[in-house]
Amino acid sequence: MNLLSVENLSKSYGERVLFENLNFGLEKGQKVALVARNGTGKTSLMRILSGLDTPDNGQVVFRSDTSVGYLPQEPEMDGSKTIIDEVLAGDSPSLHALQDYEKALLHPENTEALQKAYEVLEHQQGWDLEMRFRQVLGKLEIHDLEQKISSLSGGQKKRVALAKLLVEEPDVIIMDEPTNHLDLEMVEWLEEHLSREGLTLFMVTHDRYFLDRVCTDILELEDQTLYRYKGNYSYFLEKKAERQEQVKTETERAQNLFRKELDWMRRTPQARTTKSKARISSFYEIKETAGRRVKDDQVQMEIQTTRMGSKIVEFHKVKKAYGEKRILDGFSYTFKRGERVGLVGRNGSGKSTFLQILTGQMQPDGGKVVVGDTIKFGYYKQDGLKFRDDQKVIDVIKDIAEVLPLAKGRKLTAAQLLERFLFDRKQQYVYVSKLSGGEKRRLYLLTLLMDNPNFLILDEPTNDLDIVTLQVLEDFLEDFEGCLLIVSHDRHFMNRLVDHLFVLDGKGNVKDYIGDYEDYRQALKEEKSAEKVEKVAAVAAAAAKEKKKLNYNEQREFDGLLDEIAKMEKRKEEITGMFEAGLSDNAQIAALSQELSDIEKRLEQKSNRWLELSEWA
Repeated sequence: MNLLSVENLSKSYGERVLFENLNFGLEKGQKVALVARNGTGKTSLMRILSGLDTPDNGQVVFRSDTSVGYLPQEPEMDGSKTIIDEVLAGDSPSLHALQDYEKALLHPENTEALQKAYEVLEHQQGWDLEMRFRQVLGKLEIHDLEQKISSLSGGQKKRVALAKLLVEEPDVIIMDEPTNHLDLEMVEWLEEHLSREGLTLFMVTHDRYFLDRVCTDILELEDQTLYRYKGNYSYFLEKKAERQEQVKTETERAQNLFRKELDWMRRTPQARTTKSKARISSFYEIKETAGRRVKDDQVQMEIQTTRMGSKIVEFHKVKKAYGEKRILDGFSYTFKRGERVGLVGRNGSGKSTFLQILTGQMQPDGGKVVVGDTIKFGYYKQDGLKFRDDQKVIDVIKDIAEVLPLAKGRKLTAAQLLERFLFDRKQQYVYVSKLSGGEKRRLYLLTLLMDNPNFLILDEPTNDLDIVTLQVLEDFLEDFEGCLLIVSHDRHFMNRLVDHLFVLDGKGNVKDYIGDYEDYRQALKEEKSAEKVEKVAAVAAAAAKEKKKLNYNEQREFDGLLDEIAKMEKRKEEITGMFEAGLSDNAQIAALSQELSDIEKRLEQKSNRWLELSEWA
């Protein structure tokens, strides 16, 4: 079933053409990813699909009664609202009923309001929605539902917006970088959640593992043209390479033919026959093909590294806490030359605090950090974009240096350096305010590397960068001779670049794990499985050790428990049947609800007691 049709879509900003005459469709159950370089119109296309922007030409047609949900990179929300108001904001009666019920649960002392909200939610058959609401908020670690939106960080707002979209579960979900601001456990859960059969998805993400495991189709936007690949990201890479090789072969063939035809054009007299006119027409077609080239621009990161001495960075029994919340509890470590470390931990475990202590931006509560005299940090922060919108791109670089020295006495001008980072001469004179989010990130990275750091600290460097830039950044970092410390939810990025991990548990402990992130996650799963087996074995052993015979009173209690349980189960069925048949007396409903609640509590107690005594009977 076709849910979406895009017909002859075009969009420009002044002289800058983003895309022209795009055509594609979206079937129910398809999970499509859009892959393109930064600044080529990915976000503009998604805003058009979601109805927040209009195309210059063409149209977007949704099947009638199709609901659409959009997750932007930076959600805009009403700061006066609470989290629960934002997550459950919507027009459906079920969402309104769930909102009232959840608010009533926050004030259980008002039994009348709670009972009324319960009845409305029951009438709307909203228990599946309530279950989804609880699951989504739990997985995204959203707990204080009465917290104001205005008090949230950018990352928290993104998680609230994501929760809202997943709770609503519209027919078509459109997502712009959904994994930004999520920790690795959240990303893995979201991956599984979005992979469900029947869910229809259109998204942009730089997370290559996510693309591989979720997507059924890839759309590539290149040179204002759309290419479609039926398959996941690995399939796309294979087929794109084949397409580029085919274009290269056709171009080389056309160039050889063009040289022959050009010689004929120069030798042929001006008087043309009908046959020669056809050949002339063909000549210009060949000329166009021969002038075509495969777009293979790559970021060239040839940056000199400051000399590094023998002493790098040393942590000596470092302590840091916020009240009762311990971040580091006596952490000691000595960094070595060329070390490549990944820093992992759940949101709130203290990763940003660790980086600030390392770079001297925050002092520890105890212990000390000793930094070698030759160490020059390059600290790429999540919120490090500090450009003025009225600056031109080239002025940003010239403010740092007009000329950048390279190895072996070579030099690069500001303009040449920008070209190596895929900012062509025309784009160098564009105002920073006109750059896409990913282009600003690329420019920010360049400003850091110009300072020739020998200890790079990258805090979520993959956010907003396109996949092409990411691949080249990885190539550069593999050859980087200094130390490297990375915080990232991008598993591909981490697996390729780090040798070991610092794992923060949020209780002050830091475990040094040898291996990449994939190794760590597998070991963690095996460890949890082993712990579960050990726990079951310990319970069984304890039960066997403490096994005893029941005394007279316990035996009588045990003999009567099954009868009690049976009677309570029967009464529970009677009350449930009365509710299903329909009741109109509010007083009776309230009394029966309370009785049912009491029965369920007693049933649990009696069942647990029976299990306990049965071990000894």
